[in-house]
Amino acid sequence: MPLISIIVLCWNSAAHLPQCLNTLTSQSYKDFEVIVIDNNSLDGSIENLVQLWPALNLKLERLNENKGFATANNIGVKFARGKWIALLNADAFPEPEWLEKLLRAAERNPEYSAFSSRQIQNNAPHLLDGAGDAYHISGLAWRNGYKLSAKEYGLEGREVFSPCAAAALYSREEFLKVGGFDEDYFSYFEDVDLGFRLRLGGAKCLYVPEAIVSHVGSASTGQRSDFSVYYGYRNLIWTFVKNMPFPWLWLFLPLHIITILFFSIYLTVRGQGRAIWRAIFDALRGLPKMMRKRKAIQKNIKIKPRDLLNVMSTGLFEPYQEFMQRNKKQ
Repeated sequence: MPLISIIVLCWNSAAHLPQCLNTLTSQSYKDFEVIVIDNNSLDGSIENLVQLWPALNLKLERLNENKGFATANNIGVKFARGKWIALLNADAFPEPEWLEKLLRAAERNPEYSAFSSRQIQNNAPHLLDGAGDAYHISGLAWRNGYKLSAKEYGLEGREVFSPCAAAALYSREEFLKVGGFDEDYFSYFEDVDLGFRLRLGGAKCLYVPEAIVSHVGSASTGQRSDFSVYYGYRNLIWTFVKNMPFPWLWLFLPLHIITILFFSIYLTVRGQGRAIWRAIFDALRGLPKMMRKRKAIQKNIKIKPRDLLNVMSTGLFEPYQEFMQRNKKQ
């Protein structure tokens, strides 16, 4: 039985999947299996995949439709045999010691159940793509250090709110305990939601700066696309409603609403009004189901709500600073 199961999600990833798999053949740690879940690609991504990478302990599962990031990864976990689940996007290319560094961090820090990689922008390697995920009291989330200098930032290991699932390691036991990814999300924000539920269940996440991955980012869906706006903001609302415990739900709800209204206006002016307003409408329409999920989640909280503030971003101007950094020309 392999100690680690690496799940690589593929959807029309012919331009990146070969490089991703090549980096896995070069890993210094070898006790792993690779499970490729294909979301019904149409570009020949998976032709002769098992034959082309005989060095990998590779299993391929092709789905008959695009079931999205959340469902496809959950399917991958069902096939997994390892104690640890490593999620890796097809457009993420780990360095040779990536898996070894994550595993060593897990062995040295048994109080943690999730581990986040140091992501470097593949097309701008002088910039960070992320050093773990941050979650703000408004419901917004972002990757720590995004677009900051890779030589100056993200160099120290520390606890973060949650890992970015583009390149992350999870305890399989803890992943299953909280039900895995929420399959209603389809795509976007599902890793933040999972990290939130893990944290409410008493699990913690450690950022491992030595575990380095080059990440293209939004290779399948496109940056600032209507697709990303719709699923990102719909799921952002659901994550806040489902997971934010009392009394913080009522205390931070006005800020959450103001934040959603601000981005609704901003995106409408940018020409994506249809996507953002449809996201809000569908989020509200789905609230009864999310409230039922909330009841189950809040019933099983293992931490004190005040402890959550120690790992959330609480500064009122942090989202503004992050917004400006994201839109800064490098």
